[in-house]
Amino acid sequence: MVKVERGGLGARRYWVFDLDGTLTLPVHDFAHIRRELGIAPQDDILDALAAMPEPLRSERHLRLDALERHYAGHARPAEGVHALLQGLSRRGCRCGILTRNTRELALLSLKAIGAAEYFDPDFVLGRDEARPKPDPGGLQRLLSLWRARPDEALMVGDFRYDLEAGRNAGTGTVHVDARPDRDWPELTDLRVQSLAELHRLLETG
Repeated sequence: MVKVERGGLGARRYWVFDLDGTLTLPVHDFAHIRRELGIAPQDDILDALAAMPEPLRSERHLRLDALERHYAGHARPAEGVHALLQGLSRRGCRCGILTRNTRELALLSLKAIGAAEYFDPDFVLGRDEARPKPDPGGLQRLLSLWRARPDEALMVGDFRYDLEAGRNAGTGTVHVDARPDRDWPELTDLRVQSLAELHRLLETG
């Protein structure tokens, strides 16, 4: 993997984004979701559901889909998202989404924030198209579809699973978060406080 320098963003032609909390403002109340699904506070939601026996697992997945549909319909754009995506589009970059949500709800969120035009639905991968992050399979699939090398790509996200997926796939990693208590320097090539800052670095680099 080639380290991502602040002035080298323009050389990356393939950009993969997390969705919730990265392209959108964070609205998911994960504590509430866990309570609704009967999942312990410390447990990963998707891992906990996968460990449930049928028919409970299917029933809880339906409840999760309903909760996530509510959040998707109320998604709001993160600061700088439109300027960044417009800038990448002008440069001819390919953009994809890798989310632990479903593809259907990811597309609903993209429509809600006015960003659907920047993403081919075939390059929007949810938990039904790829194993959930931090597994690198979804990233590797997008790279294969684009015939791209890992060192030509970036994984952009707000949580350690996004950064771990990028590390595991060999891409560069960009951590987008203004909160000082959420910091994973061992997984992060470039940290920015917002997509607006990332866009400024792209344009001035």
